[in-house]
Amino acid sequence: MQTKLRVIAFAVVASLLWISPTSAVSQRAKVQGKAKKLKTQYIGMASWYGEQRQGKKMANGKPFDCHKLTAASWYFPLGTTIRVVNVKNGESVVVTITDRGPNLRLHRILDLSEAAAERLGYVGQGLTPVFLYPVATFDTKAADINSGLIHTPASKGAGELEARVIAEPKPM
Repeated sequence: MQTKLRVIAFAVVASLLWISPTSAVSQRAKVQGKAKKLKTQYIGMASWYGEQRQGKKMANGKPFDCHKLTAASWYFPLGTTIRVVNVKNGESVVVTITDRGPNLRLHRILDLSEAAAERLGYVGQGLTPVFLYPVATFDTKAADINSGLIHTPASKGAGELEARVIAEPKPM
C-alpha cells in the first residue's frame, strides 16, 4: 500500500514539475507581449490648477507659471509634448508635461495649467473629459551645402560652353 502511495505521489509531483516550466514560459511571453504595447492615447478626466500653485517648484525643477501651456501627468515622461482635446466641445491645446500629478486617488489623468484650461473652455467647470496623445517633435535645420559638388554654367568662361548634338541614324 505504501508503495502505491509513493508511486502516486511521485507521479503527481512529476506532473506538476512538468507543467510549471511550460506555464511559466507562456506567462513570461504574455507579460513581454503586454510590455511591448505602450499605451499612448488616454481618455479621462482633467482638472486644472492656477494661482494657488503660482511660483511653486514643479517636478522639472522650474517654478510653475499658470500663464504657460503646461500640464502634470503620471502617464508621460517630463518634457513630452501632448495634444489635449476637450471631449465636450472639441477644443484642443498642445501642452508640455512639466510636473507630476494629479493625485491618483482622484481618478484624473491630467492637471492642466489655467491658461491651457481657458483654451479648452472649462475653467468654470473645474473638470472636463479629455482625450490626450503625444505629439511627435523633431528638430529641423538647414542642410549644409558642399560647394565642391556644385557645377554651374556660371562657373565656366564665356567661350567654354558648347552644345553638341550627336545624331546617329537608328539601324532599321
